[in-house]
Amino acid sequence: MSAQPPSGPVVPRARVANLANFLTGIRLVLVPVFLLFLFTGDGHESASRITAFVIFAVAVVTDRLDGSLARTYGMVTEFGKLADPIADKMLIGAALIGLSMLGDLPWWVTVVILVREIGITVLRFAVLRRGVIPASRGGKLKTLVQAVAIGLFVLPLHNWPAPWLTVAWAAMWAAIVLTVLTGIDYVVSAVRDSRARSAGR
Repeated sequence: MSAQPPSGPVVPRARVANLANFLTGIRLVLVPVFLLFLFTGDGHESASRITAFVIFAVAVVTDRLDGSLARTYGMVTEFGKLADPIADKMLIGAALIGLSMLGDLPWWVTVVILVREIGITVLRFAVLRRGVIPASRGGKLKTLVQAVAIGLFVLPLHNWPAPWLTVAWAAMWAAIVLTVLTGIDYVVSAVRDSRARSAGR
């Protein structure tokens, strides 16, 4: 007797070549372009820094768009799950390390943020096969505040009135606090989820 086909509608798998993944690819390409303008000349040329800011802002927008498109139109793929966080961390990491190399941002800030981001990314990949822990509201707020804070430091603040540097540091301190708190929250959620799965076996 032949096997019966599974009942219910068959959900087609999303194609890797879709708009969401294309935007992720653009973000990856923009990282070296961003660094090129960030380090142009002595790294403190106003026109180049403003151009670097624009590139950084475009890359951040693609991050918001690709995730929204993937969820809304069923474009989620295994490639996207892997490439999207890598593209995000490359952009943030390149900006932070670049700013620290130029002396515009203390290295301890870069280390704190990158240790959290890389650690959580590794943890995400570790639990990927057992399910994805969705980003919390705090995590989304952290991402937004990080982007704003880093973007402000990319701008040529040394040529701007003093209050702008104060605003930039206020945003960066908010980003640091959210980075640490959401990192702790994510680890706690992952441990709780792992224990719940173990108890359910």
